[in-house]
Amino acid sequence: MSFPKATEMAHELVAKRIRKRSCVVDATAGNGHDTVFLAERVGPTGKVFAFDIQEAAIEATRVRLEEAGHATQATLKMESHEHLGAHLPKRHHGHVQAIMFNLGYLPGGDKSVTTRWDSTMAALRTSLELISDSGIITVTAYPGHREGGEEANAIVQFGRWLDPREYRVLQYHFLNLTNDPPFLVAIERAPE
Repeated sequence: MSFPKATEMAHELVAKRIRKRSCVVDATAGNGHDTVFLAERVGPTGKVFAFDIQEAAIEATRVRLEEAGHATQATLKMESHEHLGAHLPKRHHGHVQAIMFNLGYLPGGDKSVTTRWDSTMAALRTSLELISDSGIITVTAYPGHREGGEEANAIVQFGRWLDPREYRVLQYHFLNLTNDPPFLVAIERAPE
């Protein structure tokens, strides 16, 4: 048995928070793995909103959802995650159980199209307003390329400066692996 990868740990943390009928967000749909994971957890009465800027990512996610039988509870938006608040119905604001970010570029896609620190920071600030009191935000960051390194540093600084009376922030990463492996940052509201 080995330690879970950052993406696996994100799934473990999120799975403990969401239930059937929850509203959840995949802020970076990519190839649809997190979207399907979320759809399976919330069930047919739940709601998943998934965002990506690339048509290929939205199409891959749509296909994966259809193959898994979860297309009906997902809404896919070809839009940057920085605008997720504007595309999420107002009735869900403050009631989202989980928001997942899996940053970087689309696996198997154009590596020049990648998430950027500025749009990710805007999306994270919005996410804090969208999550419920028991909600969670997970961010898998990839510091192994230039843009990813800048984004990873910004995410860590963002988490470090959140008020500990309001939020708890966890960083999960491997200390002794080479080539800047992915790491996870998870944010939850501090218990009262």
